Amino acid sequence: MILIVNCGSNKVPYLEDIVNDHMDFTTVSMYDVAKTDLSSYKGVIISGAPILISQVNPDPYLEAFSFIKEIEIPVLGICFGHQILGMVFDAFPALEKEDRDWQTISFYEDSPLLTSIPKEVLMMEDHTENISIPPGFMLLGGSDQCVNEAMQHRQRPLYGVQFHPEVSGNMGARLIENFVNICRNHAPAKDEEE
Repeated sequence: MILIVNCGSNKVPYLEDIVNDHMDFTTVSMYDVAKTDLSSYKGVIISGAPILISQVNPDPYLEAFSFIKEIEIPVLGICFGHQILGMVFDAFPALEKEDRDWQTISFYEDSPLLTSIPKEVLMMEDHTENISIPPGFMLLGGSDQCVNEAMQHRQRPLYGVQFHPEVSGNMGARLIENFVNICRNHAPAKDEEE
């Protein structure tokens, strides 16, 4: 089962429809995620939000999502989710030019998140901020408007995309399906005592 964290995005129903085609899910508000028992979930998707994280005190959000540092299951952050994922790992947010249109995303690295997705693909943007690449992450892709369009942790199954795959047609749906497959196939690290 996938946990979808709704951070106030009006795009969550589209995300739910795509995930539902591949795996059961539960949706919770970002204000309830800290109280959620994650042990029965195979992965977490963090949605976008109508929040400019560079213009508010980020501490309550960083605290709500601090669980990301500890969990072993895969995480996908979308837009605000991408930004908060990065900030949990010390990325810096920046207010940039508003981008609410289709953009060509260029992918530079291979990743299980990008299986069967072309190296250049149109994806829908809806943001005015982006983040630096946090320590421990590698840049997967960028666009003319945003350097960090996609990133992946180097050792853990943590992924972030600045664009909105849930409203980006077949290739966006493919990316979400790829994440569900990552969750389905993920085996947490065994304790060394076993």
